[in-house]
Amino acid sequence: MHKVCPTARRSLSVAIAAAAIGWTAVTQAEDAPAYRETQLGLYVTAEEAYELMQQDDEALLIDVRDPIEIKFTGFAEPTDIHVPWVLADRTQFDADAKTWPIARNPDFAAQISAALDQHNAEESTPIIVMCRSGATRSAPAADLIAEMGYSEVYSVSDGFEGGKLEEGDSAGVRARNGWRNSGLPWSYEIDPDVAWHEGK
Repeated sequence: MHKVCPTARRSLSVAIAAAAIGWTAVTQAEDAPAYRETQLGLYVTAEEAYELMQQDDEALLIDVRDPIEIKFTGFAEPTDIHVPWVLADRTQFDADAKTWPIARNPDFAAQISAALDQHNAEESTPIIVMCRSGATRSAPAADLIAEMGYSEVYSVSDGFEGGKLEEGDSAGVRARNGWRNSGLPWSYEIDPDVAWHEGK
């Protein structure tokens, strides 16, 4: 009798559950959203990410946005880990760009590794990485996590805020799809046990 190792059995269960709810890992296509490709080529929409979390209690949701951004736009309630990929440099102001510069979080790899260890993540644990729109932060963060040896790392293709409206008085506002605009659980209140802070 052929024996299936526990890890493979769990991956098969995830695949069966995914098929049952119509969730698929999509690949970059010409008509797909403007998300960035990842090494593993695994993507989910915010709605698919939430469904995956409902089907698999071990799935982990990671938010990689800057804390200030989260303060003003909200936080997905089932977030397990918050480690920013980049941070706004509050000590400087770029007068030409009229904003504060952002810089890569130099401790991201160590902080995300420690958080995954704390959550007892295994090689095949589904890990879902989310930023604002699924492009410049969740994709490279997912790549780094994959390089750590995790095999099921998904980038949320529409992110937390989703895409921009193209018409009307609110054109340019991120109010189309994404976690916040899909009726998924979110709040302006941030779980203190999850929130990232300096030195965490």
